[in-house]
Amino acid sequence: MSSSFLGYIRLMRPANLPTAAADVLAGMAIAGLYSKWSNHSFNYTDGLWLVTASILLYAGGVVLNDVFDYKLDKIERPERPIPSGVVSLVNAAVFGGGLLVIGVVCALMVNNLAGVSALLLALAILLYDSFSKKYGILGPLNMGVCRGLNLLLGMSVFGVLEHWYYAPVPVVYIAAITLISRGEVHGDNKKHIVFAGILYALVIVAVLALFVRGKENVLQAVPFLILFAIMIYRPLIGAFKENSPKNIKKAVIGGVLSLILLDASLAVAFSQWWFALPIILLLPLSIWLSKLFAVT
Repeated sequence: MSSSFLGYIRLMRPANLPTAAADVLAGMAIAGLYSKWSNHSFNYTDGLWLVTASILLYAGGVVLNDVFDYKLDKIERPERPIPSGVVSLVNAAVFGGGLLVIGVVCALMVNNLAGVSALLLALAILLYDSFSKKYGILGPLNMGVCRGLNLLLGMSVFGVLEHWYYAPVPVVYIAAITLISRGEVHGDNKKHIVFAGILYALVIVAVLALFVRGKENVLQAVPFLILFAIMIYRPLIGAFKENSPKNIKKAVIGGVLSLILLDASLAVAFSQWWFALPIILLLPLSIWLSKLFAVT
């Protein structure tokens, strides 16, 4: 495998891509996929288009993130593909932009609502990469909105948006992870870690409250939420006790990968218990890829 080809793969953060697919699968479940109350007929091709769109949009976003961070990475992360010279800045920009465009086109293959959702997601990604990430509150909020729109992308599978009020859940959760990541290079971010822990708790309580309010499959979803809580709080507590870049990075990785468990709990609450299985299987895939490629 050539170093240039491997450089493009590294730019896309392969370990993170299964989490994008999990968002869409959870969104489709919330929309009524395999639900007893849903009257929608499901086309597997539509599901495949949306999963592909989500993965491409995510990949394009992280590639362009490195493009905009080129000068900073030359100082803080010189081993990355662009500052190391493995991939040129121009080629990376074209590659990332192309992934975003193809992602929007894939969503349009399903229906207009999916296309609009994908376009809004692409714009939110560009806003984060180019501008908002530089600001304390706006950056984490913008990153969270990207994940919320990704969930809505899955919910658009039938051309209507039902239960849209679940979209803020990943917004708050990803905002918390983004806050934690602020100390990944230099450490010393205990205040962010404490605030992130509070946001994590709010997410878990909000999900349970929404499940109870909507009379969803609460008991089936609880085991997934418990596992989710364990996976996010263990590294977070470790990062608080020893506030080093290494432990902070572990907390960020744990938060990103655990999003799959959050998506599984959403899916099982709205759909059948077995629909959580393909989502859960994305977790070992993501963990395996995280050993080969950087998550952050």
